[in-house]
Amino acid sequence: MVPLSQTILMRSYPLEKRGLALGLWAMTVIVAPIFGPVMGGWITDNYAWPWIFYINLPIGLFSAACAYFLLHGRETPTAKQRIDGIGLGLLVVGVSCLQMMLDLGKDRDWFNSSFIVALAIIAVTSLAFMLVWEMTEKTPVVDLSLFKDRNFALGALIISFGFMAFFGSVVIFPLWLQTVMGYTAGLAGLATAPVGLLALVLSPMIGRNMHRLNLRMVASFAFVVFAFVSAWNSTFTLDAPFNQVILPRLVQGIGVACFFVPMTTITLSSISDERLASASGLSNFLRTLSGAIGTAISTTFWENDAIYHHAVLSESVNAYSANTMSYSDLLTSLGFKGQAVTAQLNEIVTQQGYMMATNDFFRISCACFVVLACLVWITKPQKGAAASMGH
Repeated sequence: MVPLSQTILMRSYPLEKRGLALGLWAMTVIVAPIFGPVMGGWITDNYAWPWIFYINLPIGLFSAACAYFLLHGRETPTAKQRIDGIGLGLLVVGVSCLQMMLDLGKDRDWFNSSFIVALAIIAVTSLAFMLVWEMTEKTPVVDLSLFKDRNFALGALIISFGFMAFFGSVVIFPLWLQTVMGYTAGLAGLATAPVGLLALVLSPMIGRNMHRLNLRMVASFAFVVFAFVSAWNSTFTLDAPFNQVILPRLVQGIGVACFFVPMTTITLSSISDERLASASGLSNFLRTLSGAIGTAISTTFWENDAIYHHAVLSESVNAYSANTMSYSDLLTSLGFKGQAVTAQLNEIVTQQGYMMATNDFFRISCACFVVLACLVWITKPQKGAAASMGH
């Protein structure tokens, strides 16, 4: 859907208007972080969580109807080509097993589970054979020769790691709000939504002026903004008020607008038109896969780091600690007795452990974004090609 929509836009608009068209296209992607969490939270709070999936049915049917009637009669000449069935089969099996491993790994204790180990072996074997096969195939399902292009190879790598770090924060932030700060799903959605506000305003402006901008400067600035926001998030405490929580998300929107469109433009800047759809599809595939990997890594790190901090903090909570005794007396005066006092102390230590793990995660994210801000400068986007490329 993503590469095809980009290709249709680029073929429908003249060269000088493609940047603006794709900037407006990017707005539809950016609107999602505004309305998605808010609507998802409201539906979950007021109905039942399965409805966040059911709601896609009427939206999907409406979109399909619009696509049919708007694009009917605009088809371009088609040619029948042989399908690389072996490469496609290996890709489907490898990616499916990899995705299942990432989704189920944390719940099954990763490689302590024989099922996860089996998935990993199948994924690695399938993808390895797929890479070897595609190198010799005349009509490959994945055009690996695209990586011979310097900008595509480096751009895809930077986008993948950037999206991995970005999506990790997108997952951890609402988890922290709901499991640690006690937010409802709806309130967590409202706290997450501001990330799209400034991005919604800035994206068409950046798209309109793409040919005038130094794309490496814009993309590097985006990573600097992400690093600044991550450092800001790492200073939160358990008593952070709502207005303090949403401010970094609002600023992060500047980085979102300056990251996706310029960085993808750099990646595709030296790809010929006939290979554009293939390059855009591969780039988006790597970005999506990186989001899944980022989710798995970030949630696993967050849980394990929280356990570590809980263990360290628990060493200071004992009968010989003056602070522990003082707080236990306070709980007793409030009506807590026996095991209830211990349970309350454990709850406080657990909350603090997760808070410290959250801070650690954002500090690591900050360091990753700083490195990526520097790596952008090893790309060499072609001057003047910016307006012809998509998000």
